Amino acid sequence: MKQRLGFLVFLFFSLSLYSQQNLSADELFQKARTAAFEQKDYPTSIALAQQALQQSPDYTDISVFLGRLYTWSGNTEAARKAFSSLLEKKVQDEDFFLAYASLEYWNDQNSKAVEILDQGLAYHPQSEQLLLLKAKAETADRNYEAADQTVAKLLAQNPKNTEARELAVKINDLNAKNAIGLSYSYSHFDKQFTDDWHMAGISYKRVTPVGSVILKGNYANKFAESGTQFEIEAYPKLSKMFYLYVGAGYSNDVGIFPKYRTGASLNANLPKSFEAEIGYRQLYFTDNIWLYTASVGKYYKNFWFNIRTYITPDHQNISHSYTGTVRYYPKGGQDYFAFQAGTGISPEENRSNLLENETFKLKTFKLGAEYNFSVQKTNLFSVSAMYFNQEFRPNVKGNQFDLSLGYTKKF
Repeated sequence: MKQRLGFLVFLFFSLSLYSQQNLSADELFQKARTAAFEQKDYPTSIALAQQALQQSPDYTDISVFLGRLYTWSGNTEAARKAFSSLLEKKVQDEDFFLAYASLEYWNDQNSKAVEILDQGLAYHPQSEQLLLLKAKAETADRNYEAADQTVAKLLAQNPKNTEARELAVKINDLNAKNAIGLSYSYSHFDKQFTDDWHMAGISYKRVTPVGSVILKGNYANKFAESGTQFEIEAYPKLSKMFYLYVGAGYSNDVGIFPKYRTGASLNANLPKSFEAEIGYRQLYFTDNIWLYTASVGKYYKNFWFNIRTYITPDHQNISHSYTGTVRYYPKGGQDYFAFQAGTGISPEENRSNLLENETFKLKTFKLGAEYNFSVQKTNLFSVSAMYFNQEFRPNVKGNQFDLSLGYTKKF
């Protein structure tokens, strides 16, 4: 019985080997792809690809696929050997340059990746995939000016490329090491307050190897009284996917501003052009107010969509604030139109001192628009308008109209 079983096993493998030896290179290639993509069996896929190349040594697609298989398996030495051999043969296929450059980019050899991509772009100057990977490699290599030019070229060809749009926005924040900003806001109330509000701010931003740091000074005239506030914010990087937001502020003019404010968030750049944030904000007037925030964002073609909530618990109930934002980018990462609608008051707004005296628990509806545009890339201007309909006392509502202007100089 054992002898018969052994004979059957031997016969099965012999027939299997014989049948594979009689398959064409195309058939072996297809079986290798099935083993890799459907079964995640890279050793079998590599063996099939090697067998196919024995039959057709000049089959470029199979050679490129074999290099990718080595890359996915973590065998970078074999992958480089396979790709270098194709480079010596002066292969011009777009997929070859993409595969070879991806190997170097994934292994943090960004300069080498850019060199390979430049060779590929000499043959395929309009390739969106090559341009996008080049911009990513230049960004990872902290060559932000070159990355900005590369992604701008890509967006000029296809303004609806979602990944390029997302990358352009990120590069915009990193392209200049320094930025000085000026802002002014005006608020008018029809019922709630007799006097209009005036708020002005100045900020300095410095991009460092570990993330951005921002210093702010704010002045406000509210309730016919003046006050100042000082703030510091930082965005330290944790990895390619995660970064933090940490911030703190102090003012000696309580009521105009909170005496203290702190905040921290964990931010994630997720696959499929999604992003997410979760964290807290704390304001101290005469007592602490704790707010917990979460948001989800998504880039899609020329658009960015975001939904954010603030949740404020206390002993009796939980207050909610929700805001939806849509941005439309007509060209690069600095110019956009934005529209916003929501309910509740958030600590990010200039009117955050209204969170005192528990007015944050009353009903508020808001609607607004914003326009940001750049001049010669280093001069950024913004103008926005916001309308609030707020229940400032139980069952008593009033309207507020805000107008804000901003200017930032990058250098």
